[in-house]
Amino acid sequence: MKLLISKIGTMKRKMLIALVCLIAATPSVNAQFRKYSNEFLNIGAGARGLAMGGAQVASVSDGTAGYWNPAALVNVKDYPQLNLMHAEYFAGIGKYDYASLVLPLKDNKRVLGLSLLRFAVDDIPNTIFLVESDGTINFSNIQTFSSADYALLISMAQNKSLGNGKKLSAGINAKIIHRQAGSFANAWGFGFDAGVQVIGKKGRFGVVARDMTTTFNAWSFSLNDKIREVFYLTQNDIPVKSTELTAPRLIVGGAYNFKLSNAIKLLAEANLDVTFDGRRNTVLATDVASIDPKIGLEASWKDVLFIRAGINNFQKALDDADINNTKKIWIYQPSVGTGFKINNVQIDYAFTNLANQSNPLYTHVFSFKIDMKKKQTN
Repeated sequence: MKLLISKIGTMKRKMLIALVCLIAATPSVNAQFRKYSNEFLNIGAGARGLAMGGAQVASVSDGTAGYWNPAALVNVKDYPQLNLMHAEYFAGIGKYDYASLVLPLKDNKRVLGLSLLRFAVDDIPNTIFLVESDGTINFSNIQTFSSADYALLISMAQNKSLGNGKKLSAGINAKIIHRQAGSFANAWGFGFDAGVQVIGKKGRFGVVARDMTTTFNAWSFSLNDKIREVFYLTQNDIPVKSTELTAPRLIVGGAYNFKLSNAIKLLAEANLDVTFDGRRNTVLATDVASIDPKIGLEASWKDVLFIRAGINNFQKALDDADINNTKKIWIYQPSVGTGFKINNVQIDYAFTNLANQSNPLYTHVFSFKIDMKKKQTN
């Protein structure tokens, strides 16, 4: 085993260890809340939102609203809209893809949305049978597999005028989740999200209840007798069928538009991500709830060129400069981005950090949006 570990890259070792831990340490209880369950659904969608630090529930107004706040889908009017995004993490080991199609209905008061997300790690070495029964190492026994997470969001939204230029919209998501680790383990899950968005002349307000009825994943495992024997000899627990529960969370946000000139506008948004699954390393943490703030800015020129920035994931961590290893400092994840719009096409870019400002691990994110307008004929 040590010989193999010396030959594979550092990141693949980590992904392999994480996967083995997932399979081997899955509890045998019937159901259990997981503090970090379905985390691929917390990455984000669209380079605009990622560049703004995930502060989106109040200001999102395009097809990515199916992810951020389903109520905001009503801002897509008259024509169907297609959104695509691709990102790669850990030097290309992890691949994240997102696609959405929004279909406004005839009265422009109701909207239907479909969103698909996939996060996958491919070519993971399977070293279960690396060591033969006589203790020799046989590299020809190494095979590879993929670990992939999928989610399909089916969204519906409707709006209503409140008068005085204010609008209220409400929306709901039905989530179908599929997670697979090679041929060893797979899970199917289901859950609901609901959101509300209020739009005024300059200000906006949004609130989203994610996993509001508790989202579940039902895990099953396919381990033959040889794999079970290896797990037994290496003192790993043999996993059995189980149900993983994701606790509800509440995201509240407000945004305000500042008109700096006839051509330049500045949008500022702040979100509070409230979790109810125990104490987390956040700005405000209690045994009942933890609150994680997110802040985003977007400057626009004639609604054609956009510059964005954001910060999120505030945590306290040990100061690397402290030789006594006792001092803690606040860390956070910064992000920046840009975008431009030509006619009915918009391309956005985000440069995001997966770690923190003192230990950066950046990735590039690109997304594409098109309003599928029909060509006018003379």
